[in-house]
Amino acid sequence: MKPPSWSALLGRQATLVRRALKPLRDTRRPPPGAGQWLEGLVMSAAGPRRYALFRPDGVRFGERLPLMVMLHGCHQDARSFAASTRMNAVAARERFLVLYPEQPRLSNAQGCWNWFETRSGRAYGEAAWIMQAIDQACLFHAADRERIAIAGLSAGASMAALLATRYPRRFKALVMHSGVPPGAAGSAASAVGAMRGRHEPAAATAADWPPLMVIHGGADGVVSSLNAGAAAALWSQAAGAHAEPPRELRRGKRYPMRITQFRRAREVVATLVEVDRLGHAWSGGAARQRFADANGPDASRMAWRFAARQFSAPVAPRR
Repeated sequence: MKPPSWSALLGRQATLVRRALKPLRDTRRPPPGAGQWLEGLVMSAAGPRRYALFRPDGVRFGERLPLMVMLHGCHQDARSFAASTRMNAVAARERFLVLYPEQPRLSNAQGCWNWFETRSGRAYGEAAWIMQAIDQACLFHAADRERIAIAGLSAGASMAALLATRYPRRFKALVMHSGVPPGAAGSAASAVGAMRGRHEPAAATAADWPPLMVIHGGADGVVSSLNAGAAAALWSQAAGAHAEPPRELRRGKRYPMRITQFRRAREVVATLVEVDRLGHAWSGGAARQRFADANGPDASRMAWRFAARQFSAPVAPRR
């Protein structure tokens, strides 16, 4: 048998090198979306913290766009969360900015936000640097301070709720996907029970929180769906709202969902979206992405439409 030529050997080696480097290239490739993927840093009390920002193409000089803040879940980072939710594609079409703060592994080995560490104050420190990243987006990337919404998945949803209740005047809307309501845990020891729906959140004393949308899967085995109802009830009680009869809705072959709105007069204070057969995953996310289920209704589109309604709603007087 004739031995392979040097050119053939070199070609095989080049192929092997390309295959070996492919995972590294994929981790650096910007998530899908017609726009720019920008990376930045803020200096927190615990050291530098990273974030990414998506800016759609065609932003004009002096133009201020709405801002959607997206907080990833455990075992995720800014890039993987953007890829799994496909929020950048929605932002490119609807013209808004998306901010992705990123939890360093030094702060949590699984990349979780420490939303439950309220007694030690650690959760508030993380909330503070996320607010710094939001301020940078407003200052350097012309985000509109009057049109900011925040959303998150799992631990990110719980941290988003903490931010919205701690800085209620900074956000026009909150979207919690598969998270735990604020006040249900104060330490790591109590967080597990809260995730299983065993702890009721503390009674609300504030009534100026931004409107809430809760999205949760009925088959979630990580965070009990009892937390979804508890979050909606917490917002409802704080605002003196009442629940309307739920509506069943199904779009095409996607999982069906049950939607319950909580109103005070004409104002929708909270919207509860319960998705049948959905596990612990972003509903309607990208196929083959971890913590995403393409068969669910599109949570990214729902989140944006919910936020956009709050951006255009008349300003209600503070109570």
